[in-house]
Amino acid sequence: MQGRAYSLPPIDDLMDLFEHLHDPTNNLLPYEGEVYYHGLVMSSKEADHYLHLLLNSLDWQPDQAKIMGKVITTRRRIAWYGSQPFSYTYSGITKTAWPWTDALLQLKQMVEACTDVTYNSCLVNLYHDGQDGMAYHSDGEMDLLHHGTIASLTLGAERRFVFKHKRRQDKVELILAHGSLLTMAGSTQDNWLHRLPQVAGVTQPRVNLTFRTIVSNKGLA
Repeated sequence: MQGRAYSLPPIDDLMDLFEHLHDPTNNLLPYEGEVYYHGLVMSSKEADHYLHLLLNSLDWQPDQAKIMGKVITTRRRIAWYGSQPFSYTYSGITKTAWPWTDALLQLKQMVEACTDVTYNSCLVNLYHDGQDGMAYHSDGEMDLLHHGTIASLTLGAERRFVFKHKRRQDKVELILAHGSLLTMAGSTQDNWLHRLPQVAGVTQPRVNLTFRTIVSNKGLA
């Protein structure tokens, strides 16, 4: 079936568009999922501070994926933290969480206040520049709380973010700004894929923090 690209939202006035996109009660998906864009949740100065701090303090590791039995290492870097040494398996690779840093705890508390949800883990992604991206995928791993909220905090370069329906191929796109927050909830992971496309001309790094809830680690929560 031919997919459809949805505008966000279908209105002409740019000021109305700006306000509509930044309404955290406005579901950006047209059906079968829930995505909310909270807009900027910190000042530019705060966002700059945390970006510099995380770039220089987290235990960054090469991202890996197992494809047809072979382990592939990507250019992207990741860091996995949590309230306990949770194991998290995706793309065939299992990672064990490090204890929270002070900076991550501060950001976790801020995100929890914005979303009224409690999280026990965070997968942090480092995209060095526009050459780094992420292919279409959904965050539906067995370790995660089913239909739980995933909060995505962006620090650094503004990047385009795309959702695509798994069956109808409809697409929804938006720009994630420095210091902004996006949440995915409900049946989003069941029905929609998402990706961060590669883009030319972006030379600055982007750090993306995805706060999650792990439930299936042998009774840990």
